[in-house]
Amino acid sequence: MGEDEKQGSGGGITNMGFEGEAMEMTELRKRGVDLTQDYVQRGKHTLMGKYVDESDQARPAWDNQVQFLLACISYAVGLGNVWRFPYLAQTYGGGAFLIPYIIMLVIEGVPLFLIELAVGQRLRQGAIGAWTKFHPYLGGIGIGSMIVSATVGFYYNMIIAWCLWYLFNSFQYPLPYSYCPLNNNQTDYVTECSESSFTEYFWYRTTLEVSPSIDDSDGLVWQMAICLILAWTIVWLSMIRGIESSGKVMYFTATFPYLVLTIFLIRGLTLPGASEGVNYLFTPDYEVLKNPKVWLDAATQIFFSLGLAFGGVIAFASYNPTKQDCQRDSLIIALTNSFTSVYASLVIFSILGFRAYQQSTACKEENIDKLLDYYDVPAEGAITIDNYDEWYNNIMNNITAGPPIDQCDINQILGDAQQGTGLAFIVFTEGIINMPGSPFWSVMFFLMLLSLGLGSMFGTIEGVVTPLFDLGLKLPKPALTGLVCLASFLVGLLFVANSGNYWLTIFNDYAGTVPLLVIAFFEIITISWFYGVDNFNEDLRWMIGSPKSIAGKILFWYFRICWVFIAPIALLAVTIAFIISLISNPPTYTQWVGDGTSVSGVEYPGYALAVIYLLILLPSVPIPIVWLYQLIRHKVDDSLEKVGILVDKSWEWDDYVKSVKFWKIQDDPPKESVTNLKHA
Repeated sequence: MGEDEKQGSGGGITNMGFEGEAMEMTELRKRGVDLTQDYVQRGKHTLMGKYVDESDQARPAWDNQVQFLLACISYAVGLGNVWRFPYLAQTYGGGAFLIPYIIMLVIEGVPLFLIELAVGQRLRQGAIGAWTKFHPYLGGIGIGSMIVSATVGFYYNMIIAWCLWYLFNSFQYPLPYSYCPLNNNQTDYVTECSESSFTEYFWYRTTLEVSPSIDDSDGLVWQMAICLILAWTIVWLSMIRGIESSGKVMYFTATFPYLVLTIFLIRGLTLPGASEGVNYLFTPDYEVLKNPKVWLDAATQIFFSLGLAFGGVIAFASYNPTKQDCQRDSLIIALTNSFTSVYASLVIFSILGFRAYQQSTACKEENIDKLLDYYDVPAEGAITIDNYDEWYNNIMNNITAGPPIDQCDINQILGDAQQGTGLAFIVFTEGIINMPGSPFWSVMFFLMLLSLGLGSMFGTIEGVVTPLFDLGLKLPKPALTGLVCLASFLVGLLFVANSGNYWLTIFNDYAGTVPLLVIAFFEIITISWFYGVDNFNEDLRWMIGSPKSIAGKILFWYFRICWVFIAPIALLAVTIAFIISLISNPPTYTQWVGDGTSVSGVEYPGYALAVIYLLILLPSVPIPIVWLYQLIRHKVDDSLEKVGILVDKSWEWDDYVKSVKFWKIQDDPPKESVTNLKHA
């Protein structure tokens, strides 16, 4: 850039070098500023600011800041908050999981969330456009984000289709998943249902019509295919006009779940056993923290729940005013998301405590009958539910024969974890059917899941549509969104086959894990080390100003230390640990055999393993491929010009040292004497 922009004798800039950026001197005189002052006021004194074209300012915009915050909260707060977070908390002994979760939120989640908000807001581009503006070699970061959003969207809307199916079935009494159907002879209940449970049978046999293994697929489950069509139609109609339409819908999808969660919490805490469930959630088992997998799961949960590295955050932020306080927004959204995870877990564990109480009570009543029938105990009525534990401890040492007697420990039942969909569609529904007015609670629960899922889907699809639109595809946005939804639906037909649940588990476990960590690592390295925190700080100062309070100065140090040192190291460590875990423990899955039982630990066939590795590699390989492609392209044709923020950056050693020397809080607003015009 250096030769194209020269500083005049009056300190102004006579040629700004970017088409459409130069302003008429008469206009400037009316405003009482010279070219240099105008350059600073519009943020063109920063490397990133120079790459914001006038055409970028004409992007659609949110109606107001509240709409943007609700959209991001609706995107971040999704189904994972309601079933994946509680499942992980249940798996790792309740409160122990909260410790690595909070640590990963602080050192990774919030700092990277601010980077994505700031980059999108400053450059006014989706993921591909934003990272390409940094350097043409870095376009693979945005492509990787778009691929992750697409692969997650393929299966995520299938979960919304399941929610629609359960919602439709909730408008009847008794609920169809609250009893076993009769067999063909009408003489007894279906054996498969009797051997499992009402909710398991309805889920695996009625809803999924699941095959006994991933190798077996007899065709499509047509009721699920119809629900999937409806789910994608809702997404398309809600996004047909981009944020102008989806932003309105998000007023509902962002607020309604909190209403339902609050109603469920009030009801759940009044149920017997709720206190045991809540106590289990907040009682940590510190031995669990020695397991590296708990740290790995905490890190990936932060990325998945906040929507980091998907491109959706950058896309949403690109519709913001350039002067919005993105630091404040990042704290509000990230903390609201984490609060929602804990709040939803309170609801889930209160209901799980009620379910565990009922199972424990039924178990004790069965054992009391055994004690009365087989053992020398006092007359009927001497052993009750209240004194069962005392009797159990007294007689267990004297039992030599007879049927087995269980302790029926409620905490042991609470520790019996169910993965993702099982927690929502099997365990939680089992609690619902025992609540008075169960159809009402069923309708409310699945309406809540539906609104949570749709809010996240809008951001996920935006992470695909916005980069494609910014690449210059000559299609109206409604048509482009429709094509993305149609293509996603066709791929989603894989999940409505009889073996679809096994395939969805693969996508859920691997589509949003390693790729997110890899993409996030390159994002944070690009900003903190390639671009430099000193340069990035100038962009932030122009957008939000310098810190004025003690809290602001603490945040200044916190973010920059995390960006330069802590977050990259943590990301690299978690990524390596995940890869080692994947190699040392080959992926397995659980089969629903068909007689009411399941078989866990079954190894995937070769073609399924190939899909797993493809899901991991496909979003990651564009980063080196685009780099090599652009490198070879410029080597072959010397006339090609490299255009980008990092191309214009001085890479002399002194400048590089300064770029990571961020220990001084600079003035705000930027003064002409300290304005970074050396690259102009």
